Amino acid sequence: MFDVKWIRANPEAFDASLKRRGAEPQSAQILALDDARKATVQQLNEWQETRNASSKQIGQAKAQGDEQKAQALLSQVADLKSKVQLGEETERAQTAELNDLLAGLPNLLLEDVPEGADESDNVEKSRFSEPRHYSFKPKEHYELGEQLGQMDFEIAAKIAGSRFVVLKNQIARLERALGQYMLDLHTSEHGFTEVIAPLLVRSEALFGTGQLPKFSEDAFQTTDDRWLIPTSEVSLTNLVRESMLSHEELPLRFTSLTPCFRSEAGSAGRDTRGMLRQHQFYKVEMVAVTAPDKSLQEHERMLGCAEAVMKGLDIPYRVMRLCAGDMGATMMRTFDIEAWLPGQDAYREISSVSVAGDYQARRMDARYRDENGKPQYVHTLNGSGVATGRALIAVMENYQQEDGSIAIPSVLQPYMGGLSEISAAK
Repeated sequence: MFDVKWIRANPEAFDASLKRRGAEPQSAQILALDDARKATVQQLNEWQETRNASSKQIGQAKAQGDEQKAQALLSQVADLKSKVQLGEETERAQTAELNDLLAGLPNLLLEDVPEGADESDNVEKSRFSEPRHYSFKPKEHYELGEQLGQMDFEIAAKIAGSRFVVLKNQIARLERALGQYMLDLHTSEHGFTEVIAPLLVRSEALFGTGQLPKFSEDAFQTTDDRWLIPTSEVSLTNLVRESMLSHEELPLRFTSLTPCFRSEAGSAGRDTRGMLRQHQFYKVEMVAVTAPDKSLQEHERMLGCAEAVMKGLDIPYRVMRLCAGDMGATMMRTFDIEAWLPGQDAYREISSVSVAGDYQARRMDARYRDENGKPQYVHTLNGSGVATGRALIAVMENYQQEDGSIAIPSVLQPYMGGLSEISAAK
């Protein structure tokens, strides 16, 4: 999860990064556990050397007819065998304790991540377009969808409970069109490879991307120890788990349109109306795997790919640099794209683009050989490209018309069979 050698050389920097996230210092405990483990390993090596030497002497003593010495050596070897077995158990327990501590810690932050405690301390990076002016009071997406008879939360609740929705007719097609538009853009213009990967994953996959062990309550688990993916970041990033890539293969760029499943355990009472926060939603994900010296450049590139979606839809948005206190635990730096929603009269997150450094790669054992043939951990990045449900909300609210109909952005019309607007009659 972390390079303990680096922590030993930089304990103050390690603790300072944790402090920025509001976490307690951990370097002293980590190094104490590592020292104890090393001492056990050293003792084991000494016992093993003595045991091997004594074993050789047994044969020599028997060859010389010194049965008393041979028996004494046999007793010593048996005693050392017991000590080694106990020592190995101790070393395994010490290693597990150290790994458990490291596995639960958040990623280190990049220096340019703004200081702050929560989303109110995020810093605007850039902005595209300005909110439209309407001659009427804009409605929220769920008001529009229900009035059109194409968005039904009541029947969804009867089927599955709260935080689900049934989309029908042209609104259902509009969300499908958004996903197809995004995939075509990322594959044809941005160099991503489209992937269809499992929606059910093993615990090891969620551990690899950092959702386990700390965030299990946010995901849905099956009875056979599989998990529904909270994001296809999990499936796509794990495509390189337990691998040794060549530097010529990098960067790898993957994209996928999948349903995502989240329990929203920490969001009770937030966004209970509408589609903003659902247990099931669709999202186009982007994942990149790069060499360490290229990951920050790739982060900016990936942000540009997500922005291209928004620019194509002509949705006003702003890009925010997330502060230390609002960062996801697995990431070193995150940019959020927030779309303007006139029905809410607010900007709301529609995409999150992040760089994880080697944090996930260490958990997955994903490495590559650099130009000199030296094995190194890859760097991983991920980003929404973008969440189709939230993009649907943004299109509906920004393109709403006074009579309750919804104009369709020009880039989506080919995916809608040439339809230019959605109305109750369509």
